[in-house]
Amino acid sequence: MQITVYSTPKCVQCKLTKGWLDERGITYRAVDLSKHPEDLEAVQALGYASAPVVIVNLGDTMDEKHWYGFRPDLLTEFTTNQEAAA
Repeated sequence: MQITVYSTPKCVQCKLTKGWLDERGITYRAVDLSKHPEDLEAVQALGYASAPVVIVNLGDTMDEKHWYGFRPDLLTEFTTNQEAAA
């Protein structure tokens, strides 16, 4: 499983999301949308206009979950599954 957090520099919810993951020692890939316009276009193509956008790839390219905003409920759900699978 891979977690990617697409964020912007001044986004409070982005900082909360990354801080939540950092506090728990969960590995993720951080992408700054202000520096990667191609990723911004990809996130917008998914229908998102706000950050952060979190994408959890569950191992199969067809099996990924995504959402926007600081969602500790979803972060807990997917990181608990990650820990159980380890």
